Amino acid sequence: MVRSGCAWRQLPKDFPPWPTVYWYFTWWHDDGTVERIHDALRGWVREADGRDAEPSAGLIDSQSVRTADTVPASTRGFDAGKKIKGRKRFIVTDTLGLLIAVHVVAASVQDRDGARRSLLWARLDHPKIEKFWADQGFAGRLVEWTAQILGRELEIVRKAPGQRGFQVQPKRWAIERTFSWLTAHRRLARDYESSPAHSETMIRWAMIGIMARRLTRGHAATRQGPRPLSPTNL
Repeated sequence: MVRSGCAWRQLPKDFPPWPTVYWYFTWWHDDGTVERIHDALRGWVREADGRDAEPSAGLIDSQSVRTADTVPASTRGFDAGKKIKGRKRFIVTDTLGLLIAVHVVAASVQDRDGARRSLLWARLDHPKIEKFWADQGFAGRLVEWTAQILGRELEIVRKAPGQRGFQVQPKRWAIERTFSWLTAHRRLARDYESSPAHSETMIRWAMIGIMARRLTRGHAATRQGPRPLSPTNL
């Protein structure tokens, strides 16, 4: 569903009834199963890349996306800078672009304010992280808050003097690539979830798929073919 963007009621017929699938979605969201699966895969991907399972540096950025008509008005807003009415996703990634923390709010929330919870979660869940990088939209009071409250450094990556047009920014290119990965999933091209917390879980499901494919890259695909007829399966 995350990849194809279909509605719950349009799940293929070979799936269980959609209320059953949705019930498992909400259950695994509530009891933390999705986060545990996601975090285990992230550790395996980092180790496969020759890194320590726990990251020591992070990147933070935000993305504003439009919302569907079914999204409650109380959970969406207007991003005056991007001219987008909807929600804003704050994510923290490691230097490989793997998700560390995600927080979804109304698009009207300023970057300097909305980033605090994501940084706090990243600091609490991953105490080995010593430094974060961000773009110019996070400059100012957030840098001081990160140093005083979290005891960590937030470095602002600024554009080169006289830069025109798009150029890859040092350090920050990895998180921009992560947003590209996420929006390649049709369910995430627009926010359809009634709850911002469920939007965060959908993002984690997308990253679970990305990391699972990365771990199995280079291995032969296995497909289940027709089963031979026998007295046990007639």
